[in-house]
Amino acid sequence: MTISNWDNLLKSNIKKFRINNQIRAREVRVVDEVGKNLGVMKLEEALKMAFERHLDLVEIAPKVNPPVVKIIDYGKFLYWQRKKEKEKKKQQKELKCIRIGFKESEHDLDFKVKKISEFLENGHQVRIDLILKGREKAFKDQAIEKIKNFLEKIKVNYKIIQEPKKVPRGISTMIVKK
Repeated sequence: MTISNWDNLLKSNIKKFRINNQIRAREVRVVDEVGKNLGVMKLEEALKMAFERHLDLVEIAPKVNPPVVKIIDYGKFLYWQRKKEKEKKKQQKELKCIRIGFKESEHDLDFKVKKISEFLENGHQVRIDLILKGREKAFKDQAIEKIKNFLEKIKVNYKIIQEPKKVPRGISTMIVKK
């Protein structure tokens, strides 16, 4: 492995695993490269078994008693861990924010309703902010009514996960598809 690859590895967000002589337990539960449980054995025996197979001993679950270790190529193990992290990030849907104004025209509101519908269909959460400027902040009750009327225009079946509430810049609510 080159130095730049090691630097990238150290900078990654992947949890650090103990390998080979870094493992501190005296006894470990060993799993081989195909996933077969080899049972509990002394650390020295497990290390010897890993080195005979030209592989590494990686501590998978350090908090259980005895710790679980796996005989596997460490580089391949890190590759699969990174791949799992990427898949997890793909699964997460991000929060989309839509801002509407107190005096916004119907056409603009209809356009934003269409965008919100797209976001909800894609499984995103949507936060709707009604921004109040200057003297508009005095009309908090009317602003809450305006945001409720705006929510009624949305045709997609949704559920409100945060009721309209006062925030420093106006009124905010959050919705998600049912």
